[in-house]
Amino acid sequence: MRLLQHRSEDGRRQVIVAFGDDAAFVDGVDSVRALALHAIESGVGLEAAVRSLGLGGAVDLVEALEAGRLVAPIDHDEPARVTLSGTGLTHLGSAEGRDKMHKAAAAGQTTDSMRMFLEGLEGGKPAEGQLGQQPEWFYKGDGSQLVGPEQPLTMPDFAKDGGEEPELAGVYLIGPDGTPWRLGLCLANEFSDHVTERHNYLWLAHSKLRPASIGAELLTGAPPSDVRGTSRIRRGAAVVWEKPFLSGEANMSHALANLEGHHFKYDLFRRPGDVHVHFFGTATLSFADGFETQAGDRFEIEAQPFTLPLRNTLRRATGRAPGVRAL
Repeated sequence: MRLLQHRSEDGRRQVIVAFGDDAAFVDGVDSVRALALHAIESGVGLEAAVRSLGLGGAVDLVEALEAGRLVAPIDHDEPARVTLSGTGLTHLGSAEGRDKMHKAAAAGQTTDSMRMFLEGLEGGKPAEGQLGQQPEWFYKGDGSQLVGPEQPLTMPDFAKDGGEEPELAGVYLIGPDGTPWRLGLCLANEFSDHVTERHNYLWLAHSKLRPASIGAELLTGAPPSDVRGTSRIRRGAAVVWEKPFLSGEANMSHALANLEGHHFKYDLFRRPGDVHVHFFGTATLSFADGFETQAGDRFEIEAQPFTLPLRNTLRRATGRAPGVRAL
């Protein structure tokens, strides 16, 4: 089952449910968050909650996407109550590009990036109910940084790079008793400044303070273990870079449960009513191939079992933030 959020021309919000090629509006709720809260309060899963509410008219998802009616499949009335975060060095092969960035500075020694990857490879998939090796973790921002399909990804005017990161993101809602509930997975473009990161690994935190986009579809149920897709960049009508990418636990050095466990072990991430979007990492970057993006480039990410692509155009902001003044 896939859940989507629709916004009509007059601003009215509706939830869409899709099974295979069939999609319809869900009665009685205007957001996926409201649907999830209803499911938690009713003590049922998302699919049962959808069926209990009933369905309205059919929807053509491709038409809705191209008309700009599909927004990010999760949000909050208070954007500050959405946390965007992520984990890196989580995929088989993900250390290669990162290691290249930092190897020269390490004078032939094993870099911290490679050490972290190898430790995750050894201990990132512990027995059920246990926490294994903790991953790299980073903060990206709050809900104001969350970008939906077909919307621009905007790098700040001071950015050195605006680079795509095709991956999966988990979407979570914290229940009334502080329990984190995974609502599902989305296609995602985590989007980072790799030139800033390469200059000094301690600037990773700066490089990640950027917007991120997620696809229109929230895939519910058991996460697929093997996700195979394609990431490409268009410049005008031409495809200027393209490469397949892999995700899902079969292609990762960490189990999703381990990544989730280390994120939600912190009390501040279990505040009832909050939403979390957590990016699980990638091993495929155009930057690692020496490609340089430009404003106007269009990122395209697609992968089964998602039926819709995630497309965003790269933009650069203009104007500096105001300086600090004493009061």
